[in-house]
Amino acid sequence: MAYSNAKVAGALFFVAASQFVLGLVVAEARYTGYSISKNYISDLGVGPSANIFNASVFLLGLLMIIGTYFLQRGFNYKILTVLLVLTAIGAMGVGVFTEHVNDTIHGIVSLIAFLFGGLSAIASYKLLKLPFSVIAGILGLMCLGALVLFMAGADLSLGVGGMERMIVYPILMWGAGFGGYLMIQPEK
Repeated sequence: MAYSNAKVAGALFFVAASQFVLGLVVAEARYTGYSISKNYISDLGVGPSANIFNASVFLLGLLMIIGTYFLQRGFNYKILTVLLVLTAIGAMGVGVFTEHVNDTIHGIVSLIAFLFGGLSAIASYKLLKLPFSVIAGILGLMCLGALVLFMAGADLSLGVGGMERMIVYPILMWGAGFGGYLMIQPEK
């Protein structure tokens, strides 16, 4: 049975977000002494769980790029395509340019993933129906708001790791939800 481009894109986005969430949990559990409040998420990419984290974040980006190819074929929404590809490149960059390889490049690719991930969630409203279109926008704004606070040095008593999660988790929730939304669309 042939599946629509939307369903293939949705499956890829769902798997991308889900495998990264699970990879993140496993990496955190394997890193003795790791604190989700005090440590940056990317500390997982240089510690005892580096192989798991770096492979998982790279796979997140790779699956997103492939999913974006199918999304573009299905909807021809160039703005979202560009935003998603930039998000994916940022995610893959996080896995390649760890804090120890080059801290400056790591910071840049992290910012790219965070910024364009939030913008992707907001831009996806055009493909979505209520109520998910509003939810996607809210998740994107949550990500961007947390990013601004994080860059300003505010941590809301969550620590640097907690604030990073306030940036990343909304993107992952949106990515999994967006993937599920696309998978249930009727065949055209």
